[in-house]
Amino acid sequence: LDDVSNFSKGSGFSKGDLRKDGQPVILYGRMYTRYETVIKDVDTFVAPDSKGVFSQGGEVIVPGSGESAEDISRASVVTNSGVLLGGDINIIEPGSELNSEFLALSISNGQQRKELVKRAQGKSVVHLHNSDLQKVVLKIPSKDEQRKISKFIEKIEFAIV
Repeated sequence: LDDVSNFSKGSGFSKGDLRKDGQPVILYGRMYTRYETVIKDVDTFVAPDSKGVFSQGGEVIVPGSGESAEDISRASVVTNSGVLLGGDINIIEPGSELNSEFLALSISNGQQRKELVKRAQGKSVVHLHNSDLQKVVLKIPSKDEQRKISKFIEKIEFAIV
């Protein structure tokens, strides 16, 4: 994955920073309770901040901490720009040969997920770092095939909900 993506981290916001309105923010804990593979609507806010890490749209985010290795091996795509990305979030900016939704689905499922579960470190709190994500081996079909796979899975997820 390191050959076809760039990596960074979110910056520190916590539940104590939340307010009723303001700048949309994604906190890593909400990735377990609220968000699915594609994040279109953000319902948590903080005071406007120009120093945070803002989404550009299309980033794949992976929590940096969780309760178990299985839980932490999940990814979501932030579709909108201008969303603050809170601390303890690993950010992957896919290169031009990768569809963001396909990448998030690949990280969250199959062999790539198994690979990340093995790399997650810790006992009561498990951690996953960008250095772990960079080592993921990914089979990349054509961009058109990635898009078709992503749309097919999205239809299935929509039908289940």
